[in-house]
Amino acid sequence: MFNKLYEWIKKIIRENYKFLIAVCLLLLFFFTELPFVIYRPGGTIDLNDRVIIEDKYEQKGTLSMAYVSMMKGNIPFVLLSFLIPNWDLEKTSAITLENEDVDDTIKRDRLFLEEGLDNAVFAAYKSAHKEINIKATHQVITYITKEAQTDLKVGDTILQVNNESFSSLEELQKYINSLDKDQTVSFQVVREEKTINCSAKIYEIEGEQKVGISIINKYEYEANPAIEIKSKESESGSSGGFMTALSIYNALTEEDITKGKNIVGTGTIDSEGNVGEIGGVKYKLLGAKKKKADIFLCPKENYEEALKVKEENKLDIEIIGISTLEEAIQTLNTK
Repeated sequence: MFNKLYEWIKKIIRENYKFLIAVCLLLLFFFTELPFVIYRPGGTIDLNDRVIIEDKYEQKGTLSMAYVSMMKGNIPFVLLSFLIPNWDLEKTSAITLENEDVDDTIKRDRLFLEEGLDNAVFAAYKSAHKEINIKATHQVITYITKEAQTDLKVGDTILQVNNESFSSLEELQKYINSLDKDQTVSFQVVREEKTINCSAKIYEIEGEQKVGISIINKYEYEANPAIEIKSKESESGSSGGFMTALSIYNALTEEDITKGKNIVGTGTIDSEGNVGEIGGVKYKLLGAKKKKADIFLCPKENYEEALKVKEENKLDIEIIGISTLEEAIQTLNTK
């Protein structure tokens, strides 16, 4: 039986080898990844559909965040980047941190998105004079240095360090700095919904003890009115925080700051409402114009770059540089 099957397979291959070679070459052509990524103009996301608040105030216009489209460097996309304007090729090594791959970068950017959404809620509720209380704080690992001697991973949520719990980054850093060089520290973490034990060895840099990890805070909070912010698993990065905060504020307050306009923007935000610099403003502005935006809001640090892109592409759009959430609210109220 096996001999007959073997002979039949050989016959199929012998009679169709040219076709099979062509299929293999096509598969290699379309699925082989080169060490590049391609950036191109993205689009916009209407945040009114993402911000869910009971009895929220309606708006006549739109508040949307702009995003950059990034594709992994498959051979066809790399070739197209030489032909299509504003498709820009970048080496993978230029966007990944040392000792990491693209998947680690994507995972970290997803964590930064979650941090940005938390900050947006805190800043917006503060500006709208609404109640919000933090119930719990969690430390999540966002980066591991090449010097680290550890089995911790990006995305781990720290529960305990040497059987002790810490309520803030400052407390945890102070504790690590109090330990001795070469000491092994035990970590209890949550990874992929499972609680596991890990370890890290302390090393010294410039007189300070380190374990070679970077951490952000994630929060559990209670807001009045209650809020839910929707996002897709494919989305990442913190640059949507500013516009999310603006959309939350507009949903919480009676006066509609859109004034019927299509407003698109970008920028990070901290919990105090300070707007921070972002990357890829070129692709975000071009994406905003593609969606017929009237106004493009961006961090002050990106303002000159955005103006240059506007002039080079002859765009008919108003660009406004912003430093804080309060400044954005006041500026839009005068439009």
